[in-house]
Amino acid sequence: MRQSRRLSGGPDPRLKPPLQVLMKHSSRPVTVVTSAAGLAEAVRHAYDHPHVAVDLESNGFHRYPEHICLVQLGVGESVYIVDPLAIDDVSPLGRLLADDSVEKVMHSADYDIRSLDRDWSFHTAALFDTSIAAAFLGSSRLGLDAVLKEYLGVEVTKTKRIQRSDWTRRPLSSEAMEYAADDVRHLVSLRNKLGAELSRLSRLEWVKEECERLSRVRSQPPDPNWAFLSIKGRSALDARGLGVLRSLHRFREREALRRNTPPFKIISNGKLVELASSPERDLGSVGGLGRFGRGADMGRLRVAIHEGLKEGPVRPPKRGKPDSPRLGPGERDLAAARHQKLKDWRTYKGAALDLDPALTWPATSLERLSRLPQSLEDEIAGPDVRAWQVREFGDDLRRLVASL
Repeated sequence: MRQSRRLSGGPDPRLKPPLQVLMKHSSRPVTVVTSAAGLAEAVRHAYDHPHVAVDLESNGFHRYPEHICLVQLGVGESVYIVDPLAIDDVSPLGRLLADDSVEKVMHSADYDIRSLDRDWSFHTAALFDTSIAAAFLGSSRLGLDAVLKEYLGVEVTKTKRIQRSDWTRRPLSSEAMEYAADDVRHLVSLRNKLGAELSRLSRLEWVKEECERLSRVRSQPPDPNWAFLSIKGRSALDARGLGVLRSLHRFREREALRRNTPPFKIISNGKLVELASSPERDLGSVGGLGRFGRGADMGRLRVAIHEGLKEGPVRPPKRGKPDSPRLGPGERDLAAARHQKLKDWRTYKGAALDLDPALTWPATSLERLSRLPQSLEDEIAGPDVRAWQVREFGDDLRRLVASL
């Protein structure tokens, strides 16, 4: 499972001198791991502790497709920065992540969990997400810097400039290394503080269930035939324009892969929609196309537009709700009134617990109940509703639905 995918513009192994092993200005020792032996030692050290902090840095702002470029581990008083671009086999990391005897502490883990699955098919067991934990304590600002300051009084600087670094490049600057280390340096202490507060409020089991659900998410590549439907503004296009947009989206995808550059840096979504809305327009009069506004590149863009016109109109698949009953006008009004009462109930529950109401019951479940209140027991047993929500709110919701 080599991560040394030498893509165009990727790191040249000849330009990777050993990185400084100890960052002297750190509050904790930071070891940069660039060998299989070093990774094995970091993993062995992790097994000596009940918790290990985990974070990733990827290169999606600069490369396409993106890949994981760093894995940070906070183990006891040490921080390990693992360089997967320099290591032939990172499978020991995968075994650690999958081992439920060591809790993995992460912050806003959704994207990282998907990235680990996408790149290496690694799955994470025994997850504790400090962002979820803070949300269940009523915090409204859930960025790592905000949560660290609120609960530990620790201030870290998370600048966009460093966040959007090209993490593929080597050697990394000491500033970038410090940024990466800060992502895990305080996570276990934060986890312990949040865990104590959650236990005091009898909410720790709620968070554990949410984290367990999160640990099961997987990377889902978009359907190449319909990925263009995610483009903002496409709803303004008719079927003919959608056909052009799909062709332009495919063209941009090919260019992004060929140039190892993120699609948004090839042509913006807004420009794709603009071109699809007026496919006969002279491309020379369209600003903001960069290299595709002149010469041979403009010619290839024009071909993509013509291909979309030739393929004909596109009508997106309907995203209906086959299990939802068809309601008449009077029934729709009644369902709307029920829906408002259900939303008011959820808002009240959230306010009583000082929580975002969205955490107390899934909105999609309430919408279905408003249309078909007799389906309550099916909803309670369904995949959207959490076991902790049923324990805390199930009986109250039953009484409310019965009154509707």
